[in-house]
Amino acid sequence: MLHERAIALARAVRTAHLNARPVACKRVAAPLSSLGRDHFAAQWIPARLGPKPVSHATRALSTSSASHQSGTGPAKPPPVSRRPLSSTSRGDLEHTDEPRLTPPHFSTCDAPGLRPINDDADSQPVSRPLPRLGDFPPERIRNFGVLAHIDSGKSTLSDRMLEMTGTIKRPAAPDPNKLAADDAKNEQVLDTLKVERERGITVRAQSATMVYDHNGTEPYLLNLVDTPGHVDFSSELLRSLLSCQGAVLLVDAGQGIQAQTLSVLDEALNRGLTVVGAVNKWDLVKDDGRGEAAVEELSDLLGCDPSEILRISAKTGWGVESVLEAIVERIPPPPPSAPKKENLRALAFDSWYDSFRGVVSLVSIHEGELRKGDSLTSTTTGKAYTVLDIGILSPGELSIATHPDPDSRVLRKGMVGWFVCGMKDPKEAFLGDTFHLTSAPMPPLETFKPLKPMVFAGIYPLDPGGFSKLEDAIRRLTLTDRSVTVARESSSFLGQGFRLGFNGSLHMDVFRQRLEDEFDEEVIVTRPLVPVRLIYKDGSEKTIDNPADFPDPGGLLKVTQVMEPMIRATIVAPDEYMGPIMSLCTSHRGIPVSQTYLSTGSGTHSTSTALKPRVSLIFSLPLSSIITTFHSSLKSITSGFASFDYEEAPYEVSDLVRMNILVSGQKIDALCTVVHRSQVEKEGREWAKRLREVIPRQQHEVVIQAAVGSHIIARERIAPFRKDVTAPLYGGDVTRKMKLLAKQKVGKARLKERSIGRVTIPTEAFHAVLGGQEIKRKGGSGSAAEKKRRG
Repeated sequence: MLHERAIALARAVRTAHLNARPVACKRVAAPLSSLGRDHFAAQWIPARLGPKPVSHATRALSTSSASHQSGTGPAKPPPVSRRPLSSTSRGDLEHTDEPRLTPPHFSTCDAPGLRPINDDADSQPVSRPLPRLGDFPPERIRNFGVLAHIDSGKSTLSDRMLEMTGTIKRPAAPDPNKLAADDAKNEQVLDTLKVERERGITVRAQSATMVYDHNGTEPYLLNLVDTPGHVDFSSELLRSLLSCQGAVLLVDAGQGIQAQTLSVLDEALNRGLTVVGAVNKWDLVKDDGRGEAAVEELSDLLGCDPSEILRISAKTGWGVESVLEAIVERIPPPPPSAPKKENLRALAFDSWYDSFRGVVSLVSIHEGELRKGDSLTSTTTGKAYTVLDIGILSPGELSIATHPDPDSRVLRKGMVGWFVCGMKDPKEAFLGDTFHLTSAPMPPLETFKPLKPMVFAGIYPLDPGGFSKLEDAIRRLTLTDRSVTVARESSSFLGQGFRLGFNGSLHMDVFRQRLEDEFDEEVIVTRPLVPVRLIYKDGSEKTIDNPADFPDPGGLLKVTQVMEPMIRATIVAPDEYMGPIMSLCTSHRGIPVSQTYLSTGSGTHSTSTALKPRVSLIFSLPLSSIITTFHSSLKSITSGFASFDYEEAPYEVSDLVRMNILVSGQKIDALCTVVHRSQVEKEGREWAKRLREVIPRQQHEVVIQAAVGSHIIARERIAPFRKDVTAPLYGGDVTRKMKLLAKQKVGKARLKERSIGRVTIPTEAFHAVLGGQEIKRKGGSGSAAEKKRRG
């Protein structure tokens, strides 16, 4: 059958050659599953150029498969699709010379920004209408971000807006003969990382350019930025706001205002952005009073009338059209162009690395124009580059360098787009960098400084020989996450590694997972540590971010003060959980600062927790007390109703000591940590017990100790393997048995002397003292590996 179809296709090609005028090879993007994808994915089919109605090759190609399946003559060709193709659709493309019905601000052409891959038909180049960028002056451009607390529906709202503007393909209409789960849906289109889809959170801010027809006659160019909602990724939020003039503040109708809602609103107001309020998930609260309560809270927070708050359901698409209208009508456009020609100034607010093209920079054009072939200079490094390609994200990379309309091959003032300039070293790409024409130097725009790291941890390769590979992976990954600081370090037990600084514990865990998912790097992560400041008697100061550098009790005699970082934590929850929350914070050395009621509830006798009065509690807490299990404990005692956010506070004096872990008398520097003196005994016992469970038995006794200086605060013992040397005895005097046991004891002691420092400590031992993190391994789960090791 496959051979017959190949013959039919060859005949169609020959017919096209005989009947055609001068032809040009054009890639066939039709589905090739029925024609043998592996055989014909890389074939080139001539397509007609000129005004002739339909290419014979296309007609034969679309009918040959149907003819062989039905056994009849050629069927009528299917009608030509009149809708613009989506950037996410691959295949199902008919090449005709009949004019396609497209909006006046679109131009139909192949998207050269997408590379074809010959061995995979699903990765063929996508043909879609490119917007005519020359039709959009600054007054018809809107740059905005979507801000919200985590899990409020930001990504879902972005999906619906991309669908309604025709940027991506709408899902197929539900089939009544199929289950609802079989219907196609666009979910997390802008969440491109594997960790984002697995965890259901946004880690990196993503941009997309849309064209929205306001009132059906006025097209507007909308640049959307989907921002993260977790506090650990605040740096992503800050850099994404560099290109925005407004923001949509999204609130969950069932949860109301949460802790992160307040922090993201403060950042938007500090930058002078226009904020549009919207309450999402309205379909879930239409039968109770939670929705109206959320509207009242948001209107009071924004200082506007409740009628200005939008009611939407991003999942169903209800009310999303009103969001697009509000963006056009309320958010101001970029500053208008000056009467005289302006010199280029472009602000880079994102970048990523491509193995073939090098660094790709995403910029916002503040002044002037950017074209392919321009010579640019970085104000940060002073190096000059030549623009090799430019384009927009919609949501994938679309090149405009070869646009049919010459006026649309330019990125103008107010637009957001990417460019490639042959930058091969990721170290030359800086967020907040300003690019200007080499021939027309300009002063830099505002600079962007990532937030200071709050949590430090050591990362070591699981294979000691994989240091160079891990170094390259970290170098490329930090290009897309500039808030991570990197410094080399070495451990006598783990070898060469890195000391990395993160914005929080979730940030650290996501970075570790990205190393595994994107670079296939299996790593060992040490226990996180917050930076500690030491003030010596001579007046000098020193900041410690590695536990091994913290002085022992003898060295602390030269120190007058030990200071640790504090945070100002905001917890929003129903008031019935106020008692457990205060107990939890007090047990973590927290000090209450204030409490404020955000709402009085919808009714005194209401049985719903979400309708009861909610209170905002502010505590002063040590940063070290929240980086492990504080957040999970807070969610547990409040049944998930509490939200948590924090901001940096000044350092305060604290009584900290270094706790060492000794295995058979040898100090393991990778397991050292700095804890408060009041908690050192509790921590020492827990660590010793965890290590005893994961370190396998040896031929000799293994002693695990936790110590502060020379003072032992916890001890655990792992008994050695013991052979039954008395098994051959069948009776006789007891001295024969004692003699054999004494001989075995002497042999064990001699073996222990020769085996000092050779205790086998598996990888699971490190994860056991990191708060019980479950790390994915190719060899299976840690528990299975442990059972196999213990026999």
